[in-house]
Amino acid sequence: MSSTPSQTDSIIVRGARVHNLKNIDFEVPHNTLTVVTGVSGSGKSSLAFDTIYAEGQRRYVESLSAYARQFLERIEKPDADTIDGIAPAVAIKQKNTTRNPRSTVATATEIYDYLRLLFARVGRTYCVNCSREVKKDTVDEVGEAILKLDPGTRLQVLFPLQRPGMASVQEPEKPARSKTKKASPREGQRGVSTLTDALKTRLFDLRKAGFNRLYQNGQIFEFSTPESLLDINFAEPVFVLVDRLTISHDARSRIVDAIETAYRESGEVIFEQHYSDETDTDARGGARATQNLRFAQRFECKSCNIRYEEPEPRLFSFNNPYGACPKCQGFGNTIDFDLDLVIPDKLKSLAEGAIEPWTKPKYRPLFTDLKRYAKAAGIPLDMAWIDLAEEHKNLVLNGEGKFLGVRGFFAHLERKKYKLHVRVFLSRYRGYSTCSDCNGSRLRMEARQVKIQGKNLCEICSLTVEDAQKFFDQVQLSPQEAEIADKVLEEIRERLRFLVEVGLEYLTLDRLSSTLSGGEAQRIQLATSLGSRLVGTLYVLDEPSIGLHARDTHRLVKILHDLRNLGNTILVVEHDSDIMRAADRILDLGPGAGENGGQLIAGGTYDEILHNPASLTGRYLSEDLRIQPPPLRRKPGPHQIKVQGIRANNIKNIDISIPLRMLVAITGVSGSGKSTLLHQVIYRALAQAKQQASNGNGAGLTTSATWESLEGDQYIDEAVLVDQSPIGRTPRSNPVTYIKAFDAIRELFASLPEAKKRGLSSGHFSFNIPGGRCEVCQGDGTVTVEMQFLADVELICEECKGTRYKPTVLEVRYKGRNIHEVLNLTVKEALKFFAEVPKITEKLRALEEVGLGYLRLGQSATTLSGGEAQRMKLAAHLQPATKDSTRAGGDKRRRLLYIFDEPTTGLHFDDVSKLLAAFRRLIEAGGSIVVIEHNLEVIKTADWVIDLGPEGGNRGGKIVGVGPPEAIAKLPGSYTGKYLSHVLNDHEKGSSNGRP
Repeated sequence: MSSTPSQTDSIIVRGARVHNLKNIDFEVPHNTLTVVTGVSGSGKSSLAFDTIYAEGQRRYVESLSAYARQFLERIEKPDADTIDGIAPAVAIKQKNTTRNPRSTVATATEIYDYLRLLFARVGRTYCVNCSREVKKDTVDEVGEAILKLDPGTRLQVLFPLQRPGMASVQEPEKPARSKTKKASPREGQRGVSTLTDALKTRLFDLRKAGFNRLYQNGQIFEFSTPESLLDINFAEPVFVLVDRLTISHDARSRIVDAIETAYRESGEVIFEQHYSDETDTDARGGARATQNLRFAQRFECKSCNIRYEEPEPRLFSFNNPYGACPKCQGFGNTIDFDLDLVIPDKLKSLAEGAIEPWTKPKYRPLFTDLKRYAKAAGIPLDMAWIDLAEEHKNLVLNGEGKFLGVRGFFAHLERKKYKLHVRVFLSRYRGYSTCSDCNGSRLRMEARQVKIQGKNLCEICSLTVEDAQKFFDQVQLSPQEAEIADKVLEEIRERLRFLVEVGLEYLTLDRLSSTLSGGEAQRIQLATSLGSRLVGTLYVLDEPSIGLHARDTHRLVKILHDLRNLGNTILVVEHDSDIMRAADRILDLGPGAGENGGQLIAGGTYDEILHNPASLTGRYLSEDLRIQPPPLRRKPGPHQIKVQGIRANNIKNIDISIPLRMLVAITGVSGSGKSTLLHQVIYRALAQAKQQASNGNGAGLTTSATWESLEGDQYIDEAVLVDQSPIGRTPRSNPVTYIKAFDAIRELFASLPEAKKRGLSSGHFSFNIPGGRCEVCQGDGTVTVEMQFLADVELICEECKGTRYKPTVLEVRYKGRNIHEVLNLTVKEALKFFAEVPKITEKLRALEEVGLGYLRLGQSATTLSGGEAQRMKLAAHLQPATKDSTRAGGDKRRRLLYIFDEPTTGLHFDDVSKLLAAFRRLIEAGGSIVVIEHNLEVIKTADWVIDLGPEGGNRGGKIVGVGPPEAIAKLPGSYTGKYLSHVLNDHEKGSSNGRP
C-alpha cells in the first residue's frame, strides 16, 4: 500500500455504506488521477458517484439560495460516517442524455459562441447580388478617398432630399414596396402641387437648418419661396446641395465638415465631380461631363441598394429569432417533400425511374419532359443518381425555364391541396427534409453572407474538427483584424486542440449532439471542462475510454493529466489497463458483485496493485489470469451475408462479406465507419429485405445509406440489433419487467391466501396500472421537483416512502417478504429466494450469466449504463437460445444475426470472459454474432475480423484488412493489427508485456 496522505491533501471518507459498500474507509488524494476499478457491481459507481459526487453536489446546493435550500432536508445525504476534504464536484457520465435538436458539437464545446463573436467582429459582409463587400463608409475613409482625387477637381457635395427605397437582402430582385398611395397623373407634374405634407415639413426643416439650394439633373434651384419650386419635378430624385469645393491640400477640414453634415441629415453623401472635356465642349456647346461618387453611413451595398444587418453575435445564433432562418426557425429542416422518399433508390438512373413520383401513370408526361430536358441540358440519363454531378442534380430538382423540376412539381401540387387525392399523394412523399431556404445551415441570409477568408460560419461548421483546426491555424487577417480577434482565435484554437486530443477530430462541428455515442459525448464534456480552465475541482468520470481505439488512449491520458496538472482532482471509474497504468492511485473494489462486493480489496499505485494477490484486477494485469484465444477458430463457410456497393457517410463504395455461425468483430479507429456500416447498412439492408419478404414493402426503412446488392439474407431469419440505447425512459421500467419475469412474480403473489382474502389480483401488484400502486407518485417511488434554473431534483415519495405500493398490497408476504422487498433483491439473491419457482428462475438465470447478477430486480432502467442496458437485451435473447438448443436435432432453431455495439462497455476483465461465454452459447444455438469492438481481449477471441480505416472521418471508410486476428496482426497499415500483435505475442510468450 502507498503511504497515507495527510488529511489536508485528501478527500477522506470513513464508514461508507451507500448501496452495497460495506462500511469502508478510503482516501482520494487531491490533485491526483485516481482510478476506481473492480468487477461489475462491486460498488464502483456507489463509491464515485453516489458517495463522493453526491456529497459534493449536496454541499454545492447548500451554498445556494433559500429557495434551493428548502429542499435540502429532503435530499438524501450519502450514508457515511464522515466525508472530509470534498471539493466542488463535476460528474461526466458515459450516457448521452442530450435530445435537444439545436445542440451540436460546436455549441456543446462553446466553440460556436466564440465563432459568433469572431464573425461579428472581423467578418466581412458580401452582397448577395453583386458579391461586392458591404461596409459602412466612415467620415475619415470618405475624406481620404476624396483627397486622393486630382488637385483642382471641382465637386458638388449633395445628399438626397428623400432617402430612396431600399431592397431587403431576402428579396434582392424585388423593389421595396412603398407605403404611399399610387401616384396620380397630376403628381408627375412639376411644381408645388406635387409636394406631400412630409416633403413640405422636410423642406421647412432644411431651410431652418441653413440649407437653401436643391439640385436636380445638373441644375440648382433656390427654395426660399414656394414659387422657386415650380420648376422641380419631385417625382424624380432631388438632392440638397451642401457645398461646392475644389480639391486642394487646404480643403480637408471643409470636406470633412461637408461629409459630417450630409451624414447627419441623411446618412449618405454624394460627390458630383465636374470635369471639362474639350471635344464634348466643342460638340455640345460647353456641356460638362459628370461622375458621381456615393458613400453611405448605413450598412448597405452601394451598387445594389440592398440593406444588410450589421454583424453582431446574435445574428449568427440559430437559437435566436434574430439570426435563425425564418422558414425552419433554426432547426435546419422542415416538413416538406423528403428527397429520400422521392428518390428512394439512389442507384437508379433517371431513365430507370429514379424520380419515383414521375413513374406513376398520371405523371408520365413529366417523365417524358425530364428526358427531353436532360438531353438538352447534357444531363446523363443512364448514370446512377448518386453519381450525377451536383449541378445536374440541382437542375433536376430546381428546374430551369419551362421545366419545373421536382421542387416546382410539388409546389404546383401544393396549390391543389384542396383535392383529397392530391393530399393523399403528397403525404407519401412528406417528411423532415433539409430546409430549402437555408439548405440546412439554420441561419438567415444576412448571416450566411458574412465571411472570413471566403468561408461563412455555416461552411466552417460543416468542417471536421481536424479541418477546422487547420483553417484557423492558417487564417489570414489584416493587422487590425488580427489584433481584434487575437483572444477569440486563441480560445477557438485551444478548444479545437482539446477535441483532437480526446480523439474526436473526425466529428464535424455541426454534428448533432443527440447522434453522439455515450463515449463521444463524455469526451466532449471532458474537452469542454479542460477549456473552462477550472481549478480546485473534483471531476468524477465514468469510463471515458468507451469507444476509443487503443491507438488513441494516450490522448485521453494526456487530457486527464492536463486536468490534474491545472490543480484538479480526477476520480475515474475505469477498466482500461492503460488508464490504470497512468493513474497516480488505484482503488480496487470487490471481491465479487452485489452483496459479495462493496469491499476495498486493494489501494495503491499500479505496481502495488499488480503484485497484490488479493486483487482480481491485479491478477489480470499481471497476466496471472488471462482471457485465452480459442484453441481452434471457426472458419468461414458458404453461408455469408454479402453487401456490395456500400456508400454511406464516409464509407467509400466498398463490398463486404460477413460469415455466419461465428463471432465477427468490426474494428478500426474512432470515426472509421464501423457504426455506419453495421447500423445504417447491414442492419437496415437485412431488416428491409425481411420486411419486404413479409409484407411486400419496406416502408419506414428509407435511409440515405445506399448499397447496390444484398445476398445471403435467406440464411438468417432475423437481424437483431442489440445496442446501448436505454431499455426504458421511466423509473417504472426495470430489469424484472424487461425480461418478462415480473408477470410470474405478480401471479405468485396473487395466488397467496392473503391476497385472495383481500381480493387482490395480479394487477394490484403492478406499479404500471392503477389499483395497488401509490397514486401520488403513480408507481415511480419518487416525485420530481422543478428547480427553475437548476436541474430538477428527484425526491422520495412522502406517501409511499419509495415503496411504490399502497399499504394493503404491502401486507401480502411470500416467505416473509412483500412485493417491495422482493423487488429490492439482487438477481443473485432472487435466484435463491425463488429456487422453488422454475418459471421465475429460468428467466433470472440469463441475467446472472451475462454478469448482471448484482442488479436489483426493481432497479430503475434510467439508472442503467449503456453497457448494462445492452447486456439486459443480450439476456433477453439468451432465454430462447437455451430453450432452442435443447430441441432434438436443432432443426427448429431460429437463425438470428446478432449485432452488438461495444458490449464490453463497463465490463471488468473477469466480466468480459462471462460475456464471451454467453456469445458462444448464442452461436451454439444457431446464431451469428457481429460486434463493433475496441477491446483487444474480445478481438483476439473473434473468429473473423473486418478492420476499417485507415483513419477516421473523410480518411476512413475503407477496408484495411479481413481475416482471423492473426492475419490482421500482420497487416502493416492497420492500427488494430499493431496493438493486436502485441496482445497475441504476449499470450504466445506467456509474458506480461504492455501495449506499444
